[in-house]
Amino acid sequence: MDSKGKNLIKIIIILGPTASGKSGLAVSLAKKFNGEVISADSRQVYRGMDIGTGKITEEEMEGVPHHLLDVASPKRNFTVTRFQAIAEKAIKKIDRADKIPFVCGGTAFYIKVLSEGITVPDVSPDWRLRKELEKESSDKLYEKLKKLDPRRAKTIDSKNKRRLVRAIEVISKTGKSVPVIKKTSKYNPLLIGTNISQKELDKKIKKRLLVRIDQGMIEEVKSLKEAGLSWKRINSFGLEYKWCVKYLQNEVSYQEFIEHLFIDIRRFSKKQMQWWKDDKRIKWVKNSNEASNIVKNFLK
Repeated sequence: MDSKGKNLIKIIIILGPTASGKSGLAVSLAKKFNGEVISADSRQVYRGMDIGTGKITEEEMEGVPHHLLDVASPKRNFTVTRFQAIAEKAIKKIDRADKIPFVCGGTAFYIKVLSEGITVPDVSPDWRLRKELEKESSDKLYEKLKKLDPRRAKTIDSKNKRRLVRAIEVISKTGKSVPVIKKTSKYNPLLIGTNISQKELDKKIKKRLLVRIDQGMIEEVKSLKEAGLSWKRINSFGLEYKWCVKYLQNEVSYQEFIEHLFIDIRRFSKKQMQWWKDDKRIKWVKNSNEASNIVKNFLK
């Protein structure tokens, strides 16, 4: 790749903390610049997980095609290698149609895979090891991962037990740190981040949480259980799903459910910003006009 990324497919990545307006910004820009959106969210790939993941609705899409939503059963793990394969296929299809690929999401590792030309070897599951690791708390697993692979620990959700188990599993099976191979990037990426104060973000998180509960988030979790998912599996999706499970199993009161979930989401938003703070490629914007000008110059 040359220094200016010539002859590479240009992709525009919209990232930032949860509830910061990424989806709306992506739709706005895609409409203006003839684009389609590829979701880079590790939970929105699952069918039947709409409210708890904050999945964009058809109405909110405003006619803009979206990819990598509802592509997997929540009964099966969805790997980053599968994300990479589907995302790259979608990018190629969008580019061939003379449209602009917009990647939108908050899953740092998914975005790194696309923007930095990283591939991760597809290591098969070790069910015996997984069973042993799942007995440990997420805190203990995170500390274990930090010792085994400090680099991967920096980009992982420290409370997401499922991903922690997978990372340790990969290290155990390969005998090395989570193996990533940097190749020549297939894309010329523009990274745009949603810049929002913590105070304003807190308001948005609280408002969105109450809306989701009103829309039936708890009922969604009940439906997942009725569809055959175990409480343990639902709990592994973290955040909203974890606290819904606690509430439905009478481990916390309704008020405690809301309060603790808000605290966890707020903590997660801060963690997301930690993932991005050292990436000098990101252009942070406060509104769609700023983003639009940046995109316009990038596409010249």
